[in-house]
Amino acid sequence: MVDVITLVYLSLMFIALYMLAFFIILTFRNNKELMTYERPRKFYSVSVLIPAYNEQDSIKETIEHVANLDYPKNKLEIIVVNDGSKDKTREVVEKMIRSKKYFNLKIINKKNSGKADSLNQGVEMAKGELIAVVDSDSFPSPSSLYKLVGYFNNKEMGAVTSFVTVRNKNQNILTRLQSLEYMLIGWSRKLLDFINSVYVTNGPLSVYRKQFILNVGGFDKQSITEDIDITWNMLYHGYKTSMCLDARVSTITPYKFKPWFRQRMRWGAGGLQALQKYRKMFFKRGIFGYFVMPFVSLSILVSLVSFIFSMYLLLKAISAKTLSIGYSIALSSSIIHLQEINLSQPIMIFFLVILFICSTTYYHYVLQTARYEENLNLKRFLFLILYMLVYLALYPVVWFASIYKYVKGDFRW
Repeated sequence: MVDVITLVYLSLMFIALYMLAFFIILTFRNNKELMTYERPRKFYSVSVLIPAYNEQDSIKETIEHVANLDYPKNKLEIIVVNDGSKDKTREVVEKMIRSKKYFNLKIINKKNSGKADSLNQGVEMAKGELIAVVDSDSFPSPSSLYKLVGYFNNKEMGAVTSFVTVRNKNQNILTRLQSLEYMLIGWSRKLLDFINSVYVTNGPLSVYRKQFILNVGGFDKQSITEDIDITWNMLYHGYKTSMCLDARVSTITPYKFKPWFRQRMRWGAGGLQALQKYRKMFFKRGIFGYFVMPFVSLSILVSLVSFIFSMYLLLKAISAKTLSIGYSIALSSSIIHLQEINLSQPIMIFFLVILFICSTTYYHYVLQTARYEENLNLKRFLFLILYMLVYLALYPVVWFASIYKYVKGDFRW
C-alpha cells in the first residue's frame, strides 16, 4: 500500500511540475508577443449579438459599451436577442431603439429556447461578415473589438476571444477569488494560443467568422456551454482559434455561493458533453485530437485524483491520530510524543515545497504582467496564497457535482 501511495504521489507531482514548466517555458519563449495583436487590413462589417434573458439591470449599460466601441459605426450592427425575458428587458431595449441615439440597434423577441438558439436566430438575421457575441452582463473596453478583428486577416481564422476581467471583484471574498481565477485562466488561454490550442471562446466577448459558423452548423442547442462547443466544432473542422490578451471585457460574476456553484457545475457538465461528443477525435486530426482533448481530459483527471488522494491521506492521518489519542487517554500517558514529529519522507516534502514556491512565484509574475493590480502588496499576495491553498484545493468538489449532473442527464441551466 505504501508503494502505491508513493507512486500516486510522485505521478501527481511529475504531472504538476511538468505542466508548470510547460507554461513557464511558453511564457518566456513568447514574452514579447503576449500583449501584441494584429492590426486589421480592413474594417469588416460586424454584427454584435447580445443574447438576453431577464437582464433589465445590465442590458442598457452593455448596449452603451458596445455602441461606444472604437470601430466605424457604419460597419457595426447591434442585435439584442430577447430570449423570452419575464422582466423589463424588452422595454429597456425598445426604449433605446426609439431614442434613435444608438445607431443600427435592433431587437429579436422570441420565446425562451436557450442561448444557443438565440445566437442562431441572431446569426440568421445578422448582416455582418463577422459575428461578435457579448453577454448581456458584460462590458467590452472601447478598443477590444478593433484588437480582435485583426486576427481575421488570416483567412483560416474561425474564432477569436478576449481577456475577461471581473467587474465586481471587490464585492466580497468570492468575487475576489474569481477575479484571480479569471486572470490566470485568461493568461493560460493566451499561452495555448501560441500552440494553436485555444479551446474556449468565452461568452463575455468573442468574435466569429459568420460563414464558418454556418459551415459547422451553428451553435449546438443541445449543449449547455455553447461557447465551448462552437470552439471545439471550429477546431474539429480545421479552422483556427485565437485569443487576444490586450482585448479586455469586464463581466459580473456571482457573489453568492449557490449561483457560483450552479454556474461552475454547468461549465463542468458542458465540458464533459464536449468530450463525449468529440470522443472519436482522441489522438486524431492534428492539434485538436493530439493535444486539446488529452490536455482537457488530463486536467480533469488530475484534479479529481489529487483531491481523492489528499482526502485519503487526511482522513487516514485523522483516524490514526484519533486512535492514538484514545489509547493515550486510556493508558493515562502523554497525548503528544516528540518522536512522532519527524520528516520521514523528505523527498515528498521537497517536491511539494518546490511546486508551491514555483507556482506562487509564477502566479505572482503573471498577475503583475497582466496588470491585475497597480501594486501587488503583501495583503494581495496572501490572498493569492488563499486562492491556491483553498479555492483550487476545493474546486474538485465542483467536478464531482458536474459529473453527477452529467450522468443524470440534467442539462438545465
